[in-house]
Amino acid sequence: SGHKIFPRFGKLLRYAIMASQPQTYGSTQQTSNVFRSLHSSGSQNNERVRALRGVVDEMPEGRSASLSGATRGAPQCNYSELPLSWNDREEKEKIPASKYSANKGGNHTMFHYLVYAIINVIIAVPGLYGYASVIFNHPAFSSHMNALAKLVIFSSFVHQLGFVIFSSLDFAIGTVQDAGLIFLSAMSNVIANNILDAGGTIDEVVSTTLVLLPLGTATLGLVLIFLGKFRLLDIVSYLPMPVIGGYLAFIGYFCLEAGVALCISKSMTTFSDWKYLFDLHSLLLATPGLLSALVLTIISRKATSDAVLPIAMVLIPTVFYVVLFVCGVTLEDAREVGWVGKEAPPVPVQDLFHLVDFGLVHWGLISKCVGTWVGMVFVVSFASCLDIAAVSMDMGEALDTNKEMVTVGTSNFMSGCLFGFTGSYIFSQTIFTYRTGCHSRYIGIFIMAAYLCVCASTINVLQIAPLFFLGATLIFIGYDLLWEWLIDIRSKIFLSEYFILLTTFVAIQIIGMDFGILFGVVVALVEHVASTTHRESTLERVTKRSRSVYPTDDWNILQSYGYNMDDPKIVTLEVKGPVFFGSSQKLLQDITDEIGLSISEDEMKQIAFASPHPSTPHSSLRVRPLRSSKRSSQGFQRKIHPQYLVLDMTQMTNLDASAASSCFLQLAKMCEKRGIFLCAAGVIPRVEWMLRSHHVAYSFEEEIEMKNSMFSGGLNSAKTVEGKLMLFLTIFEALEFSERLLIRRVSLSKFPGDPNLRSPHSNLTPVKEGTHHQLTYIFLNVLRGELDEDERVIVDKDVSGYYEELKLQAGEFVFRKNTYPDAFFVVTRGSVAVPRNKKGGMPSMLLSGAGAIEQTRTLSSPDLLGAIAGDKRTSVESFHKVGGIFGYCDFLLERYRTFEAVSSEDDTIVATFTKSSMDKMKDENRPLYHIVHNLLLRASLMDLANCTCHN
Repeated sequence: SGHKIFPRFGKLLRYAIMASQPQTYGSTQQTSNVFRSLHSSGSQNNERVRALRGVVDEMPEGRSASLSGATRGAPQCNYSELPLSWNDREEKEKIPASKYSANKGGNHTMFHYLVYAIINVIIAVPGLYGYASVIFNHPAFSSHMNALAKLVIFSSFVHQLGFVIFSSLDFAIGTVQDAGLIFLSAMSNVIANNILDAGGTIDEVVSTTLVLLPLGTATLGLVLIFLGKFRLLDIVSYLPMPVIGGYLAFIGYFCLEAGVALCISKSMTTFSDWKYLFDLHSLLLATPGLLSALVLTIISRKATSDAVLPIAMVLIPTVFYVVLFVCGVTLEDAREVGWVGKEAPPVPVQDLFHLVDFGLVHWGLISKCVGTWVGMVFVVSFASCLDIAAVSMDMGEALDTNKEMVTVGTSNFMSGCLFGFTGSYIFSQTIFTYRTGCHSRYIGIFIMAAYLCVCASTINVLQIAPLFFLGATLIFIGYDLLWEWLIDIRSKIFLSEYFILLTTFVAIQIIGMDFGILFGVVVALVEHVASTTHRESTLERVTKRSRSVYPTDDWNILQSYGYNMDDPKIVTLEVKGPVFFGSSQKLLQDITDEIGLSISEDEMKQIAFASPHPSTPHSSLRVRPLRSSKRSSQGFQRKIHPQYLVLDMTQMTNLDASAASSCFLQLAKMCEKRGIFLCAAGVIPRVEWMLRSHHVAYSFEEEIEMKNSMFSGGLNSAKTVEGKLMLFLTIFEALEFSERLLIRRVSLSKFPGDPNLRSPHSNLTPVKEGTHHQLTYIFLNVLRGELDEDERVIVDKDVSGYYEELKLQAGEFVFRKNTYPDAFFVVTRGSVAVPRNKKGGMPSMLLSGAGAIEQTRTLSSPDLLGAIAGDKRTSVESFHKVGGIFGYCDFLLERYRTFEAVSSEDDTIVATFTKSSMDKMKDENRPLYHIVHNLLLRASLMDLANCTCHN
């Protein structure tokens, strides 16, 4: 940000950094060539990519490029790994190996390269002198400032050399950058204070500083190389964005303070040093710098031409010299007043390395700098990622962030080995050079030559350049960073995040860099925990049915009893979000209210005893006495509780021990007393383990036995374990089980001793021997009254000629994901499972207080066999049993399969209707073709009815 030549950058930066956090932002349908291959390394969350794309698309033209030094785009972005569309691939194949240098040459000559190099040098050199004054702001370094400033410029020469040699961008510009300044300054002050307090000399301070700081830079470079080589850049994203924002705001304050100190030629290291401005002479010296920085800030934000800012930076000192000439004031007179620096003996380039005497180095101070160095690694890595991503976004080309980070690490290692300091890509200058169309490494070579000329020159820039101008370059950075991270950012983050940002900013001022950032991280963690505990889980009653196909009599039972609108016997509740001790009591209250349960005084005491907070139940749970029928007849309508309660926990992200006992265990006991069958489905492994370990749910073996016995011997003869809930793999499996129990209960009450009862397994709807074709029964039960006798005859007579039977054993795939959809399928025997589309699957290990727990199985589903059961990390989205129709959406839309299907039982049979057979049916048998299409329409409507995403 010390070398800005473009308009404001804050909007893009803030969204870019937000995209690096573990949050999901809203998607957008807008597309941008800039982001056509954007991919976040180490994360599959495409919502982040869409959020960034939307930001750039919404920006006015020219604004998307406005990022700079310490404030850059999104980290860990590896653009090159995302598969491109066919058109994008064709375009990339046209780009040669040096694809980021494809436009170099053209009509540009060496003169053009030289001009653009000079512009970059004009922008960079004043800022580098300012950086030197920041790094070496301790009074002990004042007598060596000219030499130290040249060492910073020489370090920039080394960085530029590294980018010329190793960068994939021919137009890359790299120098010492501002992200590591404060850390370097903090380390230099620690070194100086410790040595001087121990009675050391200035030479010892300089020698130790010029060894330990470059040593830290070199090791930083090695860390960056390691992160890039092994593609570990995700690590840097764990530093919260508000903490980074607070640090960047502090950089702004520090640059403002250092710029004013440079203007008045006094050391300013504490807040109390602002008292110098109460002196009129000091205020007079600082005012031109403050005003010049304000002009540069306005120009950088408002100017539409890239040339305006460099011209302004040349005009400011020019106007100063013109005023001196007109007023007849000599340079010596200006020096006496304090407008320019004091005279100092020239420093030849060879004397730079004479500053170090290894015999004077205090190696023991390394331990006092390690903490600061660790913070510098995180912040410089983060800032470098932002630089690389910002360059890539402005170019509209894919950059390999890990590869470019290796380049940054290499340049830092080279710089550290040659007594230099941290640096990286300078976004604004790199993009400026890119936009000129001069994509040539000659520009970088000319810049290196200019840096060497400045270093070799015996002229002390500090004693001829106006100090207010050099200070203005730092104040300019300070203005912009403070405005972006204390003012503009307010409308882009939550109040709690802004509080973290301000806390970090103030903490760094009070307790120092290392502990200030650490304190900000701690506050961010506390805020996250507090916001999570206040984020209540939500409960919603939904209308869902299983995907089973039933005979007409069973269907009528479900219509009349199970899903009766006035008094449904089967109720499904969706639980969303984390359930923990802070929200468990409210969730229990919501569930009991929803299903009409009245909590007695005894149950209230049990809940209070189970709760970790005894006062909570008394304040949140309400005792509702049963209303008499007389009162009900006078207008008080009381809910009649269901007989089967299904909890859909698919979207329940977490459950702690307190909530397991005080909410779900108590609910299970209350349901058991009232004869309500309670079950849950879709639980993640950690929630399943929590429920089973606290005896809220049956053990695995008990659950298998219970599910079988509840059908084989009747409800009364089944072994019961009181007050527990039963777990199912999917919501449709739980609903089917409840539906079968209800059908059985009603059938037993109407036809006692009826032997024709269903098993709990996949042949739940057996096909009876008769005159009709097997598929006719399925068509009839799916279409219900829409299939008349004539149409049944058509199906019986003709359907066998238009499908093929596919026989599968457990674990065999019906089809794979991303394959061509050449057919849809109907299950006529057995069961087919659809695994959940979740890369990486479920974790196979959980960590309890007693150590790691191997997840040897998921849920007690007798249908989970074969390949699915063998993969402990796999979860199942749904099962398709007899009559189940699947694969038709992709088939009709002619898109590649979006999921895969696998047989979950031996001897599973599916009827396969291929595209060719359907085309043949359309030509030869239009009535049957319409029947099949009505079948698919009904199947679509049944799936849509079970979807709650539209609620």
